[in-house]
Amino acid sequence: MNNFCPLLILALWLFFASALSFAIPKTHHHDFLIQATPVKRLCKTHNSITVNGQFPGPTLEINNGDTLVIKVTNKARYNVTIHWHGIRQFRTGWADGPEFVTQCPIRPGGSYTYRFTVQGQEGTLWWHAHSSWLRATVYGALIVRPKEGDSYPFPKPKRETPIILGEWWDANPIDVIREATRTGAAPNVSDAYTINGQPGDLYNCSSTDTAIVPIDVGETNLLRVINAALNQPLFLRVANHKLTVVGADASYLKPFTTTVLMLGPGQTTDVLITGDQPPTRYYIAARAYQSANNAPFDNTTTTAILQYKSAPCSSKNCATVKPIMPTLPAFNDTNTVTAFSRSFRSPRRVLVPTNVDHNLFFTIGLGLNSCPKNFGPSQCQGPNGTRFTASMNNVSFVLPNNLSILQAFQQKIPGVVTNDFPANPPLQFDYTGNVSRSLWQPIPGTKGYPVKYGEKVQVVLQDTSIVTPENHPIHLHGYDFYIVAEGFGNFNPKTDTKKFNLVDPPLRNTVSVPVNGWSVIRFVADNPGAWLMHCHLDVHIGWGLAMVFLVDNGVGELQTVELPPADLPVC
Repeated sequence: MNNFCPLLILALWLFFASALSFAIPKTHHHDFLIQATPVKRLCKTHNSITVNGQFPGPTLEINNGDTLVIKVTNKARYNVTIHWHGIRQFRTGWADGPEFVTQCPIRPGGSYTYRFTVQGQEGTLWWHAHSSWLRATVYGALIVRPKEGDSYPFPKPKRETPIILGEWWDANPIDVIREATRTGAAPNVSDAYTINGQPGDLYNCSSTDTAIVPIDVGETNLLRVINAALNQPLFLRVANHKLTVVGADASYLKPFTTTVLMLGPGQTTDVLITGDQPPTRYYIAARAYQSANNAPFDNTTTTAILQYKSAPCSSKNCATVKPIMPTLPAFNDTNTVTAFSRSFRSPRRVLVPTNVDHNLFFTIGLGLNSCPKNFGPSQCQGPNGTRFTASMNNVSFVLPNNLSILQAFQQKIPGVVTNDFPANPPLQFDYTGNVSRSLWQPIPGTKGYPVKYGEKVQVVLQDTSIVTPENHPIHLHGYDFYIVAEGFGNFNPKTDTKKFNLVDPPLRNTVSVPVNGWSVIRFVADNPGAWLMHCHLDVHIGWGLAMVFLVDNGVGELQTVELPPADLPVC
């Protein structure tokens, strides 16, 4: 008996020590080297900007509660920043990444270390450049698993595979956007879409490197789908297989089954797929959802291959077996998009903010600027000798270039950003009807909307038919938000408010606002800082489809933005 007590105490100590070790968050250190790397696609080699020579860039894998410390060194010839898309960045806005919003860019030869902790988020996020069009090739997955000892709210998958959708230009993407900026016209569309960096075997010179996604009979696997395309919402299907959606934007969902996904740029979707078909090869295929009228787009199809490990073909001759191709929706199939987006629900009842303090109404859409008198015809190649622009509430957002908005806001430095972004459009009109040409030219400005810590915010995001209506993926930095409703036509507060889901709406960081329609989001301003809200079609953010929320510090250290890091880049 005397020997039993010390052994029992030792066993209990080991049990509690192991349990404690499971719960201790980890700190992950990474080095990102931004550099030009030869990348061959579509028969041609380009010196593409990459991270660590990889395209796509490295996948970061952490657990809920962990901290990331990532030193970014810029050896490329362009300014660069990195945005950790969907990370809440509580009190660490300096690490959020959008150029001239939360930091000045990292100049060629410079470096900056991003430090942040992931709190209360689980699922699939991603990281990407947030400077010019560098994110065409500078991006990668950021996977947040449950805390050690916790589990998924669905059966543990046999394997997990990121499916990163991208967009490829057979040119330097920076040259593409610079030429469009010079001419005022829309930029050239991409030449291919990609899955995990590869166009797939429907394109020239691409068949040998098509991405392979393994599965076997009876397995249930998790596909972490990310739309990293620069400018294009995308449909995705897997031939002969159903997909069970279980999460999006690092929030869990009430599971539902579908045969097709649609992701706007910036969005992520977690799906379970079961190996319940004859063991052979099946295409995973993605193509454009294009909602803008008469606008050119890349009408090609990218593929990967879902390959059963027990397929009769051996690993050597499987490439000779033609995969089964799925039927993809028509490029303008808005009905399928609507049915898909309206299937999203939180797993259980959630605390949706009520009694909102800020009831905001933001029009979003394109515009045309008249040709400036000092510009020649070659600089005004938009429709009828104009230049393309875009706006929210008739304000076309202009980035500063001498200081970041967050620095100016925190240090109360005047002349960088004003706090008078309008809560409503300056003029009410038939937003989705035939809009007068007198309303097509917005006013440029760097305007923020001020919010006190802890206030509850509702935003109606209303598409307009100026130039063309379009499905806009609107992303809010620093926050997740509940999507309480969506619809078509002009939002009507008297009738549409009755449609609000205040029970189990989905929690997301990017909302696809319906073409010729509207979405309503709600969030609590519990994260102080300067937070960009913008269209995640990069051509639109460059034209000015953005604004910034200026959220005051609250009370005490835990409600206050941290001091800026010593190595914060200077302009």
